[in-house]
Amino acid sequence: MAEKKKSAAEELAEKLLSQHKNGILRVDEKEIKDIDSYNEGYKDFLNTAKTEREAAEEIVRQAEAAGFKAYERNKKYKSGDKFYFVNRGKAVILTVMGKKDISEGIRLAAAHIDSPRLDMKQNPLYEDKEIAYFKTHYYGGIKKYQWPTVPLSLHGVIIKADGSTVKVRIGEDEGDPVFCISDILPHLAESQYKRPAPRLITGEELNIIVGSRPFKDDKISNKVKLNIMAILNEKYDIVEDDLISAELEAVPAFKAVDVGFDRSMVGSYGQDDRVCAYSSLKAVLELKKPEYTCMTVLTDKEETGSDGNTGLNSSYLPYFISDLAEVYGANGRNVMSKSECLSADVNAAVDPTFIEPFEVRNCSQLNYGVVATKFTGARGKSGTSDASAEFVGRIRRLFDKNGIIWQTGELGKVDAGGGGTVAQYIANLDLDVIDVGVPVLSMHAPFEITSKLDNYMAYKAFRVFFEDK
Repeated sequence: MAEKKKSAAEELAEKLLSQHKNGILRVDEKEIKDIDSYNEGYKDFLNTAKTEREAAEEIVRQAEAAGFKAYERNKKYKSGDKFYFVNRGKAVILTVMGKKDISEGIRLAAAHIDSPRLDMKQNPLYEDKEIAYFKTHYYGGIKKYQWPTVPLSLHGVIIKADGSTVKVRIGEDEGDPVFCISDILPHLAESQYKRPAPRLITGEELNIIVGSRPFKDDKISNKVKLNIMAILNEKYDIVEDDLISAELEAVPAFKAVDVGFDRSMVGSYGQDDRVCAYSSLKAVLELKKPEYTCMTVLTDKEETGSDGNTGLNSSYLPYFISDLAEVYGANGRNVMSKSECLSADVNAAVDPTFIEPFEVRNCSQLNYGVVATKFTGARGKSGTSDASAEFVGRIRRLFDKNGIIWQTGELGKVDAGGGGTVAQYIANLDLDVIDVGVPVLSMHAPFEITSKLDNYMAYKAFRVFFEDK
């Protein structure tokens, strides 16, 4: 049967109008297998790296396995040399030296490895009605009502009075206990139902149940609290005052899993922003001798504004670049002004169930590839770097030339809210920067959803950016 001839209008539409379609319809079976294989490694990473400290440790482990060495200040590295720098155990910079002199600029990808969670207060342990609890202070933007009745694991470090460090990771291994925040039963929730949604659960109600058995001695009060401290003392050799100098974080205890009958999605805690951290990590680990020096920065504190000495609103990144440039007789400030960055952070995938806040013509979708976000911020573009048309055009050409499935996206309607990334802090260093990341459903929830295709396309996008000549 002869192929039907296209009309003039059809031909013109094909030439002039956008032809974006679902990415699964644009890949072959071989690439689908590559997509699925890549996401198995990604799920392993999610299960191993549930906090910024654990992520930094796992990143270093993978880097060393790929031939990276610890950074040596004042050392003159040659093309192809690979090294990493760890900032206070919570942020990592991975570098591969390029063929070109560093004075010609670097190619940078920057993602964050912290995620919304519940931090323990400095005096967390208390007893009430013969139940022992940990008091928490939530970290980052969460819907507080999502966290009760979720099984939680406990991660972090305790610095004892003698200065020694105790690592904590409870609730992840088979046979471990887990922890939980209770909620009022619906039969008695009449007064709770009258609260506005942001106060269905308040911050001071996010109390984690840690035990209920009393110490068998009638001569003291707070028997359950004492029993918990006795257990902690036996396991970790700590006393209650040691909790003052601790960083303990509660995160969901469940593992990363496939979602859907077709296994097309990944469901897990912490995909914002470890989905971009992993993809930009894998991209830099696989480099050999790129034209330009390439860096992946995996940073902390983004969820609370990037402040602090492990966040990108501090100076550790420009200091590192300046120290590296100085060895080659280059000026760090000039190096940064000639550099380019992909700010590797997620965007909100359009959710058909909650469509109202999305401006569907300009929002990202699952399975349409990695998202290039020209600007973030809130309302009148507050708190954003807003990439130039020239740099957007450069990234567009790069992705199209290399067969990257990609899309553009904004974070909802103009007046619906908004959010920020590390892009503004990178831009403040005089680099060209644009946000490039993965669309996420249920962002900042204890269980977030991403598309396996989008995750893989993020990795390919960072890879071609690093390899571009």
